[in-house]
Amino acid sequence: MKAYIFPGQGAQSPGMAQDLYEGHQVLFDEANAILGFSLSDIMFHGSMEDLTQTKVTQPAIFLHSVAKAMSLGEDFQPAMVAGHSLGEFSALVAAGAMTFSDGMRLVSQRAQGMQAACEAEPSTMAAILGLEDAVVEDICAQSPGLVVPANYNTPGQLVISGATAAVEAACELAKEAGAKRALILPVGGAFHSPLMASAGEALSAALDAVNIQKPTCPIYQNVVAAPVLDPEEIRANLKAQLTGSVKWTQTVQAMVAAGATHFYEVGPGRALQGMVKKIAPEAEAVSA
Repeated sequence: MKAYIFPGQGAQSPGMAQDLYEGHQVLFDEANAILGFSLSDIMFHGSMEDLTQTKVTQPAIFLHSVAKAMSLGEDFQPAMVAGHSLGEFSALVAAGAMTFSDGMRLVSQRAQGMQAACEAEPSTMAAILGLEDAVVEDICAQSPGLVVPANYNTPGQLVISGATAAVEAACELAKEAGAKRALILPVGGAFHSPLMASAGEALSAALDAVNIQKPTCPIYQNVVAAPVLDPEEIRANLKAQLTGSVKWTQTVQAMVAAGATHFYEVGPGRALQGMVKKIAPEAEAVSA
């Protein structure tokens, strides 16, 4: 069974999606009009620094992923879909649960809200490698200050998120517990933590105004790691996503348990393929 998966922030690169422009110019023009600036020019000709601005990064990856899904045409017939963090919006548009224009407006709102939340308080994220999830969860609970599990990427790789001092303290505890690495990440702030609450409130209001349809196949959403078809459940899970954990390991495991044998990454980068191979080595994982 086919599963299509959509990447999140970090998959951007200069020149991205140029090969998709000719067949989907209307999509790129629509994105530029919604955002009020030429996203396509930045994607095609901008520097990596230009592309790492949150207000650019998230819409760029979303646009690239949706255009790629559309380019697949009749080949896009997955039994299930999922997206890593931001990628969940790409997956929903590709599966017909919301329009591209609504998705782009939501992604833009999400990006701007996250950027504002990052500027409000010093915060960061760190990758903890080589420890069981339960050990990292206990470390977060013991650490002074706010720090929580954010991204369950693969077995033995859990990203934590929170106030800078609390994350640094948790990294020291992780090293004492035998972690292979505890590495502060070069990110703008504490994504997928309670520190994103202000961004979540703005996104929640925007989500209430959007029409969400039943997707053409189940979407495995980040916060529940389970198949969802009901539009109101989809809406509620999207609202919870910014402050909740990305349960990617559990999501891939659930998809495999439901019969997924081939995972196709739709969009820029190859990060999700590598994660799938570590989570479910029996499955095939390739670019779409």
